[in-house]
Amino acid sequence: MPELPEVETVRRGLEPSLVGARLTGVDLRRPDLRFPLPERFAARLRGARVEALERRAKYLLAKLDTGETWVTHLGMTGRFTVEGKGQPGRFHNQEGGQDKHTHLVLETDGGAVIGFNDARRFGYMDLIPTGVLGESRWFRGLGPEPLGPDFTPAVLAKAFRGKTQNVKVSLLDQRIVAGLGNIYVVEALHRAKIAPERAAGALTTAELKRLHAAIVLVLGEAIEAGGSTLKDFRHADGDLGYFQHSFRVYDRKGEPCSDPKCKGAIVRTVQSGRSSFHCPACQR
Repeated sequence: MPELPEVETVRRGLEPSLVGARLTGVDLRRPDLRFPLPERFAARLRGARVEALERRAKYLLAKLDTGETWVTHLGMTGRFTVEGKGQPGRFHNQEGGQDKHTHLVLETDGGAVIGFNDARRFGYMDLIPTGVLGESRWFRGLGPEPLGPDFTPAVLAKAFRGKTQNVKVSLLDQRIVAGLGNIYVVEALHRAKIAPERAAGALTTAELKRLHAAIVLVLGEAIEAGGSTLKDFRHADGDLGYFQHSFRVYDRKGEPCSDPKCKGAIVRTVQSGRSSFHCPACQR
């Protein structure tokens, strides 16, 4: 599933084509994705101008001049692609018919043609009045953005206080910090030298500071690399992400620890049904 760096990469890729543009054409090819689409979804998008394109956690937020925000979650395989006008090649099959996995095609007054493709249809979209966005079911209760000013070691310490749940699973709780997923949690824990099975509430002040710094660092590096492509993720221009080449522990079971001072090897465990990777020799 695309995590924060992948969603931020998509946002940056779409921004030049969407922000300031008016949606002149909306071709909605099915009434639902993971959930039913909002009533009159196409009609409410058609003619709207995109005033800003933002990200909250793993969601894309297109703020419209109609007073609504178009919310998109990419799910497992959802992706946007951008074509020039008259060249919507990715949105059709080899016979020239509609690609069955492209569920929405938008045209803008700037000449861009933007498609949303989702083979497994785990993604979803909504239209929410912008003024009450934070009160909607998608955003109510979300924790701070890990790259924002509200995420600090003190905030992390407060969220972890008294928690006996392990730190790996705690960091995946979107109420504690928004947007983190499995890949970047295990990478951050390795850099912070913290074992994933440690109780979150047992971390020391020094460890919390290391963990906070590692989360910010890993996410920043991943965004600069365009995210991670393991199977389905693509940028809006079709390119791949490259951070997977910088993984230190994720999917590296049996390989030597990347820390040159460590002689350990990466092991794989399962925590709450999710694969976890760490080095028992240097993560304590």
